[in-house]
Amino acid sequence: MTKTIITVVGKDNVGIIAKVCNYLASNNINICDITQTIMQGYFNMMMVVDTDKAVKSHEEIARELDEVGSEIGVQIKAQKEEIFDMMHRI
Repeated sequence: MTKTIITVVGKDNVGIIAKVCNYLASNNINICDITQTIMQGYFNMMMVVDTDKAVKSHEEIARELDEVGSEIGVQIKAQKEEIFDMMHRI
């Protein structure tokens, strides 16, 4: 399984989860785990997704998610699991 970590951060607004999930579904990306919270009006979501069946490259997915984020006023980052792990190692 090829895992990618997706983070979404920004002002809370209607439809954030729907937009992100619709993008993932339309690109054959499966959500393995998801958590989200809203703190004092700020939305924060983290997802672990499986990109094995995705037709697009990681770079395309990351760029397009960044564009989706710009459209809805949030910041979306997609990182390969191994890079995320290396960056967050103690």
